[in-house]
Amino acid sequence: MYDLIIIGGGPAGASAGVYAARKRLKTVLVAKEWGGQSTVSDNVQNWIGTTAISGNQLAENLRKHVESYAGDSLSIVSPDTAVALKQDKDKVTVTLASGKQYEASAVLITAGATRRKLEIPGAEEYDQKGLTYCASCDGPLFADKDVAVIGGGNAAFETASQLLAYCKTVTLVNRGDAFRADEITVRAVLAHPNMRVIKNAVPTAIVGEKFVTGLKYKLAGKDAEENLPVEGIFVEIGLLPNTSWLAGSSLVLNKIGQIEVDPRTQRANTLGVESRIWSAGDCTNGKYHQNNIAAGDAVKALEDIYLFIKSS
Repeated sequence: MYDLIIIGGGPAGASAGVYAARKRLKTVLVAKEWGGQSTVSDNVQNWIGTTAISGNQLAENLRKHVESYAGDSLSIVSPDTAVALKQDKDKVTVTLASGKQYEASAVLITAGATRRKLEIPGAEEYDQKGLTYCASCDGPLFADKDVAVIGGGNAAFETASQLLAYCKTVTLVNRGDAFRADEITVRAVLAHPNMRVIKNAVPTAIVGEKFVTGLKYKLAGKDAEENLPVEGIFVEIGLLPNTSWLAGSSLVLNKIGQIEVDPRTQRANTLGVESRIWSAGDCTNGKYHQNNIAAGDAVKALEDIYLFIKSS
């Protein structure tokens, strides 16, 4: 019987693992892999305290930091992943893909998310060669360049707003005539003189040479392809939280599968019993998703978990 099970090896899981070990909670951390979504980035420039680092090196640093605390308090199970979770009145049971089962007083889920991929010709070929899924990681690399953002929700407009700080022009390509983003955000972004919008446009291909040189698309009702000359393409067509394994559990998930949490404590909502589950990072319904936010939210959760365990 453990005090805590941490599920995930990204910035949130790693941060929680370090804090749990320092507080001497009997903890097992389960990680399928280390680093989270940023492992695909060649140059992360917004991980606080490090001017620039590759995603792979960031993952390695997280792994090493957590492993430096492995011992009496902290056990690490990797590579493995959770496939089922059951909460009872006085414990939570987690089953892993390997068949192992662990019981604990509390669980912190930091399983992350997967970005919905653009599935058109050239998207795979030019991934990380001008096409990216992380503006906060890669945006500054496109300073003074013409770029496109694919999407029409809040994430797309927030990305466009960030890129407008240093890109020459930003063109948002939206499949429909209306945007899904908040009206205030839309008005603020579209008011920028370097902002462009193409509505009712369906991306058809990414084109380039060694790197991206353009985005091909078709306007609704037209057969001819148009070409938008850009050097960078930022895809914001949604996140898929890694929570399908929680189907049938007592956890409350929103319509896209994100874990609903109390933003003050990161404690998750559960049905029928007092929650012994917390969550942090991209698998939650938090408004913003970035590495530093995930790490901070995980520390917040860990502090609340510690008080819960010590007062039980």
